[in-house]
Amino acid sequence: MTVLKTSLRNFLAHKGRMALSAIAVLLSVAFVCGTLVFTDTMNTTFDKLFSVTASDVTVSPADAKSEETPQNGVPLSLPAATLDRVKTVGGVKSAEGAVSSMSVTVVDSADENMGSTTGAPTIAGNWSDSDLRSMEITSGHAPRGPTEMMVDADTADKHHLKLGDELRTIAQTGDVTARIVGIATFKVTNPGAAVVYFDTPTAQRQLLGATGRYTQINVTAAAGVSDAQLKRNVARALGGPYKFQTAEENADENRKDVGAFMDVIKYAMLGFAGIAFLVGIFLIINTFSMLVAQRTREIGLMRAIGSSRGQVNRSVLVEALLLGFVGSVLGVGAGVGIAVGLMKLMGAAGMELSTRDLTVKATTPAVGLVLGVVVTVLAAYLPARRAGKVSPMAALRDAGTPADGRAGLVRALIGLVLTGAGAAALYAAATADKATDGSLLLGLGIVLTLIGFVVIGPLLAGGVVRVISAVLLRAFGPVGRMAERNALRNPRRTGATGAALMIGLALVACLSVVGSSMVASATSELDKSVGADFIVEGNQPIVPQAEQAMEQTPGLAHVTRYKILDATLTSPDGKADDSGIMAADPTYADDLRRPTTEGTLKDAYGTDAMSVGSDYAEKHGVHVGDTLTVAFKGGRTARLKVAAITDDSSAIDQGARYTSIATMEKYLPKSQVPPNVIMFAKAEDGRQKQAYAALKSALKKYPTYQVRDQTDYKQELKDQVGQLLNMVYGLLALAIIVAVLGVVNTLALSVVERTREIGLMRAIGLSRRQLRRMIRMESVVIALFGALLGLGLGLGWGTTAQKLLALEGLGVLEIPWPTIIGVFIGSAFVGLFAALIPAFRAGRMNVLNAIATE
Repeated sequence: MTVLKTSLRNFLAHKGRMALSAIAVLLSVAFVCGTLVFTDTMNTTFDKLFSVTASDVTVSPADAKSEETPQNGVPLSLPAATLDRVKTVGGVKSAEGAVSSMSVTVVDSADENMGSTTGAPTIAGNWSDSDLRSMEITSGHAPRGPTEMMVDADTADKHHLKLGDELRTIAQTGDVTARIVGIATFKVTNPGAAVVYFDTPTAQRQLLGATGRYTQINVTAAAGVSDAQLKRNVARALGGPYKFQTAEENADENRKDVGAFMDVIKYAMLGFAGIAFLVGIFLIINTFSMLVAQRTREIGLMRAIGSSRGQVNRSVLVEALLLGFVGSVLGVGAGVGIAVGLMKLMGAAGMELSTRDLTVKATTPAVGLVLGVVVTVLAAYLPARRAGKVSPMAALRDAGTPADGRAGLVRALIGLVLTGAGAAALYAAATADKATDGSLLLGLGIVLTLIGFVVIGPLLAGGVVRVISAVLLRAFGPVGRMAERNALRNPRRTGATGAALMIGLALVACLSVVGSSMVASATSELDKSVGADFIVEGNQPIVPQAEQAMEQTPGLAHVTRYKILDATLTSPDGKADDSGIMAADPTYADDLRRPTTEGTLKDAYGTDAMSVGSDYAEKHGVHVGDTLTVAFKGGRTARLKVAAITDDSSAIDQGARYTSIATMEKYLPKSQVPPNVIMFAKAEDGRQKQAYAALKSALKKYPTYQVRDQTDYKQELKDQVGQLLNMVYGLLALAIIVAVLGVVNTLALSVVERTREIGLMRAIGLSRRQLRRMIRMESVVIALFGALLGLGLGLGWGTTAQKLLALEGLGVLEIPWPTIIGVFIGSAFVGLFAALIPAFRAGRMNVLNAIATE
């Protein structure tokens, strides 16, 4: 009880000094809890949607998968006779045929895409009574003929659509223009999909290319019949190649498809929260180390009147427990706010999430509290242990915590060993022959060098701080020298404070090098390999209408088609490979200049010929002249002669196997021929500008496809990598904010620790302005120390990672020096900002009171 009272008294007495540490815990816990609440809310939204849209039992083609479209771009379907048979099955109350396709684009009269910009699908289908489970018609009526359609209310609101407007739906089977006669509203939250409905005959004809067919059959159970029993009845009656699912199984499949995407978001954000926690550990260690040092005499008195070493230790740990609990409780509440903010941000980007679905599971605050408290207590353990070692007599003489030179030497040796082992792992990764092996070594090297630099930080602080001071502080005379000595006074403290900033900046530097190298490598590869003037692609396969418009564009010397085929290859050694094959026109050999190790690529586009990649050829012992068995899915099996082996050191189309469009058509029926996933074009000599404008004009009616020349393509790559890096930098900003709080806290506690010293300096003539400058310079030096370590580590990590990318064909190393220099200069401003409050408080000290302080 005495320990608890003492801890509570000390905690309240130093609540101002604990505040920044509590904020660090709060931010870290808030990010973890916010991530969990946000992802749980998204899961709840999708769960409600899937549950309400699923029928008691659904019947679909055996090969149908909710997230995939067949290679020909037309959904798999069932004959109407199947529906008639299902209606006669015992236990069936009703059955309806449904038509649905996600391989569509919907545009308005100005050819503006009505679909989502966040990756959510655009869905077209037929309106039936089954849809009334999830939607209700709130305006107009359901479509009644080929010129009528209905849209969902969210899409109508987003694009200001109203009854009477016309929309054009583009599918692989053709275009259809219809007038909006109804608007339907979701009964649950629509995460962002755009949905349009037609009457059943129109949906069948326009989406499936034939009437009398359905993509699935929705079956409703009669009273007293369970879903499982109904499924057995229907399966027994139909037999054959069908897929039968209960409502729960259907929802689980859809949930699984979305879950993979959700897990990526969840674990990525939790990873950045973990980095923030790691940075916060240094802040907490520094805080308690300095508080213990400032209470040396108090600890000595406690020991002198009978407190044991364990009681002193527990007293400090209880303070940490209180700090962790308060910060975690506030963090849990802030986490809910972060989740709501993320939902609003996603809403602005086009993905709708409603606060009505806000989900705070019981495990979320439990995880936040446990994580925050445990991390805080563990971080405070070493300062608590050192506090327990203070002997009563040493403390009463103000000798402070025991200086253990041997412990410092051991620490330095451990740090050097870890750093050396990490450097060896990085070197091994950079010289690895396979990217998979090298990536494991890279991860090991990053972890070891990071821990090594943290451990060896105090040793590095002496040399690095002196170098920085020689460059920046000596010009400021005595004030600069005092700032340097203050930074060197406690190397362990300086090392821990700098390490907190080091972690975030190391990741920034590493990712900057990787991102810049990827862009530079891809740009170099484009310059070297791509001979086409124009590249056309989109987020949907290219429909025949767009392909025809492209082929009829004036000013083009040739147009190249490029298709991906589902096929199983069997090599001469009898090994099967189902990763498919590419079919292209012979002009593709000019559009993409792929080097070969054997043969020439143009020969691969002959009749019954193909090419393979060098990795495949080496693995299976394939050479030019060998014959491979190729089983085309939906078609016949062919024996194709290997006419070329392409060099897989190129990043573009690495590992691709090619055959000609003519060979594909020989073995694949017309109904199974897939659409082009990308198309290339070459302009006639001297007509590049005219052909570019003409091609853009020809494809204006199909806004889902982008026409890019090589300059556009390079800029697109740069923008995509830049957006990804900006997102990562934004998440890393949390760790950097916590690191800045660490610098502020260290300086604030240092000012308190040096109160008497500051009073004496003021008494002998140091002005307030000089005092503030000295503290600001000390802060800048600490920040630059952390920046130098972080940027050095990050450059090493990034360079090693690029060596692994070179094994995948991205062989250009580019160091983004403007970013690196900008981050280093920014670190100096971070130091200045962090010192504002401590310097201001130091300048306001009363000189006489400061001198009288014990």
